Amino acid sequence: MTGAAYLVLFLLGAAQGVLGCFYYASGPVPLAALAFAVGTFVTCVLAGWGMLRPAGALTPAIGWFVASFVLASGTKGGSVIIAAGKWFLFGGSAAAAAGTVAAFVLWSGAARQGRRQNR
Repeated sequence: MTGAAYLVLFLLGAAQGVLGCFYYASGPVPLAALAFAVGTFVTCVLAGWGMLRPAGALTPAIGWFVASFVLASGTKGGSVIIAAGKWFLFGGSAAAAAGTVAAFVLWSGAARQGRRQNR
């Protein structure tokens, strides 16, 4: 069951990356990309909370990275889906990293042990 939960979190992160790749420029240019970045951060933090492990936050972050950077890579034909999506790629990368770090600080073994000692 745990493996299935991690698979779903990975697929959720990948889905966010794919949707973001196609819709990051909708609306006012940086606002949509920043909204996708906030969504990635929230997903990572909530996934870490739901799994009570930093790996819970890392899993959707990895899915987001894989999907986004595969779609941002050029092909032999030269087509790139994300041509000018620096707000989406850099903002999403920073949000995924920040969400993973926040989950590590909140739900790592050391953090839980520190909270037990303070009680």
